[in-house]
Amino acid sequence: MTGATVWLTGLPSAGKTTIAHALAERLRNQGRAVEVLDGDEIRTFLSAGLGFSRADRDTNVQRIGFVSELLASHGVTVLVPVIAPYADSREAVRKRHQAEGTGYLEVHVATSVDVCARRDVKGLYAKQAAGELSGLTGVDDPYEPPGAPDLRIETDGRSVDDSAGELYALLSERGLLP
Repeated sequence: MTGATVWLTGLPSAGKTTIAHALAERLRNQGRAVEVLDGDEIRTFLSAGLGFSRADRDTNVQRIGFVSELLASHGVTVLVPVIAPYADSREAVRKRHQAEGTGYLEVHVATSVDVCARRDVKGLYAKQAAGELSGLTGVDDPYEPPGAPDLRIETDGRSVDDSAGELYALLSERGLLP
């Protein structure tokens, strides 16, 4: 059974987690082993105590990358909706997967800051605008979008099902589904 990691990167409120859960449901309905490694849950359980400095963000991404590769190497499709703002951190995760011969796809959920701020699922953009929060990725902290992702999904004006379907098609095309 083929496993793979699908890393969904993008700004806060871009739609990463929503797309991941929609795809996970579709895959589970087909009897596929799938896990979603949500960034917020990982920070609570695996990376508790880490802050949002560049070094801490890199440590968080590498921990998630290790766990995702481990699961994927055992036949699980691992969906990772995590911002991972730095290209070099994401590239290190890709290289770890390549070194182990494990499938890896990088998906850029390419939603503009304006659309993300309108969605503002967690109220982060409102807090940042009110001066209650600093270090918001893509606003006053860096976000390095992937230069050549395996897939770029523009979510504005597009349904979740369409976005998840496009990602499903890529998995199929790359031979990562049975």
